[in-house]
Amino acid sequence: MFDDFRPFIDPDKLRPFLYEDDGTLSLHFDISSIQSRMRLDDPYALELEYTRAMMGFLLWHPAPKSILAIGLGGGSLPKYCYRHLPSTDITVVEVNSHVIAMRDTFLVPVDDERFRVVCDDGARFVATTAQRYDVVLLDGFAYDGQPEQLCTEAFYEACRSVLTETGLLVVNLHNEESSCGILCDRIARVFGGEDSMLLVGADGGLNQIALASAALGAQAFAASFRQRWDRLEDVHKHTLRALPKALTDMTVEPNLPGTSSNRPAGQRAAWPVATDAKPLQT
Repeated sequence: MFDDFRPFIDPDKLRPFLYEDDGTLSLHFDISSIQSRMRLDDPYALELEYTRAMMGFLLWHPAPKSILAIGLGGGSLPKYCYRHLPSTDITVVEVNSHVIAMRDTFLVPVDDERFRVVCDDGARFVATTAQRYDVVLLDGFAYDGQPEQLCTEAFYEACRSVLTETGLLVVNLHNEESSCGILCDRIARVFGGEDSMLLVGADGGLNQIALASAALGAQAFAASFRQRWDRLEDVHKHTLRALPKALTDMTVEPNLPGTSSNRPAGQRAAWPVATDAKPLQT
């Protein structure tokens, strides 16, 4: 499927740089957009809202056996998963060797028996791996947005093929780009239609997170939300409680995905978030 794949831009020509400000360290390809940000006083915390939204996969898989992350950046998501999911095998694929060279700066764990960073293109890796994953986290961006090879319907089909039977694809999209709706349609089509995908808008930015699974529809997810929330560890409840205010203000009952609630007609299901979760005491 990707036998003739060639990168559109030589990744070795894209050199990231660091910016330190107000107790945080950020990775950039240009000063106008942040690729990753780490709190210096708490390097394993998820500082950017969209990364917290992407951790919503925990409501499907609170203890996944395996995770594939496409895109390393400053390693926020892999670091969180490595620390708080101690039984999970984690593979990170990053095409830019200069980004990988900064892994120590961002305290990305060293490779061991359950964690590894692979220098490869995500599309090529997904097309050739024999491994199956409970979760695929797609957060691959360059200076000009998401690479084209990570946006095709064929690529999303390849992602579905490397997922386990109940596996979940989590995609970070840029809501301001005109292609966002097109990509959402592609993902939904690959996974079985509108009911196979939930969308979460990340507050404080222009990110839109798509969570897609062929095994569990939006209505079924909503019906089991309370039980799924209750079984999460406190640290994960705290992480998900920090989702955008527009979502945390929702209650499960009035806005069940897939129902005829007060969502505009045709709008995809938004994710119900518990409003009674207690903040984690630190």
